[in-house]
Amino acid sequence: MLQSDPTPNHGVLLIDKPSGLTSHDVVIRTRRALHIKKIGHIGTLDPLATGILPLVIGRATRLATFLSIAPKIYEAVIRLGASTDTFDRTG
Repeated sequence: MLQSDPTPNHGVLLIDKPSGLTSHDVVIRTRRALHIKKIGHIGTLDPLATGILPLVIGRATRLATFLSIAPKIYEAVIRLGASTDTFDRTG
């Protein structure tokens, strides 16, 4: 019986990136999980940021240049009166 592989070989995959990982870390983990070498990310999220990180897979990596022109939108929560020595929440 012939079974098809449910893993897409080409396309765009949206990942909800957790805090603490770089965009490249997400690509590495996705490559390992899907057993696909040709994966890249569109844009970059800071390691402390969470949010949607679009990944391009296979032939869709050719579209990365065209898809990366969209602006990023940031949503933030601030705490007034707080200060750190590193100017971020880890300080």
